Amino acid sequence: MDHALLVASTFCFLLGFAHTMFALGTRRYRPSQFNFSVILLGFVFQTAFLFLRGQKLGCCPLTNLFEVLIFLSWSIVLLYLLVGTAYRLSLLGAFTSPLVFVLQTFALIALGDLPSRPRTAPNPWLDLHAATSVVAYGAFALAGVAGVMYLVQERQLKTRQIHSIFFHLPPIANLAVAIHRLLLAGFALLTLGLLAGFAVGFDWLQIAWGLSIWLIYALILQAEKWKRISSRRVAQLAVIAFALTLSTLWGVSLIAHAAHT
Repeated sequence: MDHALLVASTFCFLLGFAHTMFALGTRRYRPSQFNFSVILLGFVFQTAFLFLRGQKLGCCPLTNLFEVLIFLSWSIVLLYLLVGTAYRLSLLGAFTSPLVFVLQTFALIALGDLPSRPRTAPNPWLDLHAATSVVAYGAFALAGVAGVMYLVQERQLKTRQIHSIFFHLPPIANLAVAIHRLLLAGFALLTLGLLAGFAVGFDWLQIAWGLSIWLIYALILQAEKWKRISSRRVAQLAVIAFALTLSTLWGVSLIAHAAHT
């Protein structure tokens, strides 16, 4: 039952992305409720999956890399539903959908879903650390997606090669503000997750891994605050930093699994 929900949600994200790309290809794209609705439906299926898995484990479902990727995908969609509405970034869903689709497809096909045994003794610090850290990565992911949109629009303005997608992208100033606030929100959540991690009592290697990610985003935000880097550079760094974070995401799974067993 839980895997059927996950497959259904993955199909929803594929459908939303395909619909938007088809509309853009025919140059008849109009902001509509269809894409938002299928993403929202996919989010409902994701939430149901995580709820059932959490009930089975008796803890936050972040005990292996499979669950981490699904929770990350859920976090990305949650933040899109909040940020996309707040900033009227309707086309953000077209960039978010393929990322979530790829993450969930990779989890379903390439990773073995071997749930850990139900936890006998609850550990709220571990759950807080794992959940806030992965939601922080969701904020960083969406900042990276917005960064791609910023760079696409900035390049078209610079080269004066305007394509049809340009007219549906949000104002470049709105994207810059969204990137900044997503990075700031992700940094605050990651800080909270690290503080909870200290309470769990991880070894020095695990702490160093978490602090390295924290330091990368701290440097980006500080450089932006001091106006040492442009908005374009912030967008580039948001994309690069998330790619680096995603490549080391196994660390979250390793930490959660080690503490769980």
